[in-house]
Amino acid sequence: MSNVESLGGSMVKLSLEISAEDFEKAIRDVYNKQKKQISIPGFRKGKVPYQMVIRMYGKEVFYDDALNEILPDAYAKAVEEEGLEVMSRPTPSLDGEIKEGEPIKVNFEVAIKPEVTLGEYKGLKKDQEPVEVTDEDVQAELERVQNQNARKIDVTDRAAQMDDTVNIDYLGTVDGEAFDGGQAEGYDLKLGSHSFIDTFEDQIVGKNIGENFDVNVTFPAEYHAADLAGKAAVFNVTLNSIKADEKPELDDEFAKDVSEFDTLDEYKEDLKKNLLERKQKQAEADLKNKLLDQVVEGASMDMPAPMVDEQVEEMYNEYAQNMRYQGIDMEQYMKYTGTTRESLLETIRPDAERRLKENLVLEAIAKAESLEASEEDIDAEITRMAEMYGMEKDKLTENITESMRKDIAASLLNTKALDFLVENAID
Repeated sequence: MSNVESLGGSMVKLSLEISAEDFEKAIRDVYNKQKKQISIPGFRKGKVPYQMVIRMYGKEVFYDDALNEILPDAYAKAVEEEGLEVMSRPTPSLDGEIKEGEPIKVNFEVAIKPEVTLGEYKGLKKDQEPVEVTDEDVQAELERVQNQNARKIDVTDRAAQMDDTVNIDYLGTVDGEAFDGGQAEGYDLKLGSHSFIDTFEDQIVGKNIGENFDVNVTFPAEYHAADLAGKAAVFNVTLNSIKADEKPELDDEFAKDVSEFDTLDEYKEDLKKNLLERKQKQAEADLKNKLLDQVVEGASMDMPAPMVDEQVEEMYNEYAQNMRYQGIDMEQYMKYTGTTRESLLETIRPDAERRLKENLVLEAIAKAESLEASEEDIDAEITRMAEMYGMEKDKLTENITESMRKDIAASLLNTKALDFLVENAID
């Protein structure tokens, strides 16, 4: 038996009752699972009868484990029966004491999916600049490819210049004391890359190979290492070598080397076409974001804190996983940047709340306009995913659970809702 009481702000109290018989069965189940570890003088370990355990210790010894045994399924059943869309982990609490032979009452406080009241979402004004590709855009892309295909040559007859790559040894000190991370040998530094703080790179310009010199800089006030923030530092630098980029000539031979085209003009036309496609895709994405921003701002909904907390944790875990993929440990990252888990969670919170609002609004639009993600849509998306991952579709389909299919359907509905906003916007 269960009951739901609204607590306001998209929070509810779900109350359920566990019969004395079901709880007794849970106690017996726990005993059977644990009896191999139970030891009482006069009995072999694992052979202590149930009634003897109860006589020695009382049933209370099994209460916590029995609740853990029975509550998950009882809670899930109550949520299904009440038709709740739960958006946070449940917080259980006993309603009164456990008394033998009497039903047990348990309350759960949970966040449920908020009701969304949509404002205007049809006939929104498109705020979009026309997409064009200029000769300057093409030239910039051409020079980017040119730089990618440059080769480095040793320079021995002149001093270092901006855009050179120099190899240096350095030792940094603050108030005459060396500090962590302030020393390296054989370090390659691209002058003008702004990889180093302040005017470090500028002070290498004009120096010759073999020179030893001091570079004076000041760490930024917001520097990640608090013990260095805002402080003046001196780096003793030795310039070991200088390399310059030798860029290929922008001619037909260059086009043949870097593309499938025989002439530079043909290659430039292809670059222009690709740039236009990229700009159009970016413009479409920007337009969708702008329209969605308007709808989110015009909608109203209660955002329960536990629901936002769940999203914050999920995004933090995504961030940590991405860091691991890059070979970066979160503990080391936080130590290096002077942050804490709590401060990162607070930084993530506004984006988490925004993501939730966007998803809720798109879901509300899909519902209001009776948009659907058909089985054919889901199947087509699985086909696309298989191609993207380089997998056989049948094998990927075997690994997709019902929960994953629901997530795919939800993502497709969001896309359809966004497309609906664009289709119903006005110029």
